Amino acid sequence: MHLLEIKNVSRYFGGLKAIDNLDLVVDKGEIKGLIGPNGAGKSTLYNVISGVHRPTSGRVIFNGKDVTGHKPHKMTEMGLVRTFQATTLFKNFSVLKNVLAGCHLYSKANFWGALFNTPGTAKRQRGSEEKALEILEFMGLLEYKDELALNLPHGHQRALGVSIALAANPILLMLDEPVTGMNDEETGEMMEIINKIHDRGMTILLIEHDMKMVMGLCEKITVINFGKKIAEGSPDEIKENPDVHEAYLGGEYYVAGS
Repeated sequence: MHLLEIKNVSRYFGGLKAIDNLDLVVDKGEIKGLIGPNGAGKSTLYNVISGVHRPTSGRVIFNGKDVTGHKPHKMTEMGLVRTFQATTLFKNFSVLKNVLAGCHLYSKANFWGALFNTPGTAKRQRGSEEKALEILEFMGLLEYKDELALNLPHGHQRALGVSIALAANPILLMLDEPVTGMNDEETGEMMEIINKIHDRGMTILLIEHDMKMVMGLCEKITVINFGKKIAEGSPDEIKENPDVHEAYLGGEYYVAGS
């Protein structure tokens, strides 16, 4: 079943066509990679999918519904949740409070209930805290729950960003360069985390420049360049595709595929 369908999507910025009549599907339960050189249109496509930008033309179908032009908060409520290239955290909050912020979207507490700490509100807050602690344990961050986010090592900050996304109850988790700035050890740890998330049945769409990571994680990969899809297939098929080699000009891609 297609969980996400991008149908003939284009996105213009003035006279610049950042996305050009693009088709993409993500099937329920898979890890799909989205790769391409810098400036290929990957982040623009993520912004279109998640509602940051409305497509100039084409449609976005999520979980069987046409969601073209829906606002980001509405997409998140429907279960399409993304991370960002830059780690977006409340740096002066504890690790636990950061994940509780992710839970907040699904809190049903109203203003008066929160103000007067009604029994229903208190029960929901306890439930959110239990959920946040479970996520931190799953992500290997439980021992840091009382640490300020700004004091975490870079790799743990990236993992915390994923934890916040998980707290929003995603159906589709869109990861945007989750290992940016990580060393080899941290990258390996993040790959293990993503595999653990996927093993629990999560559908994942992944943008990443680390080709070894993409090839090691993804079942299918879509390659775009100048806003167009130039290749799609298994990691082995992508490695052998001459259009992909040309797009990457031999450098980064050959090293990763060697």
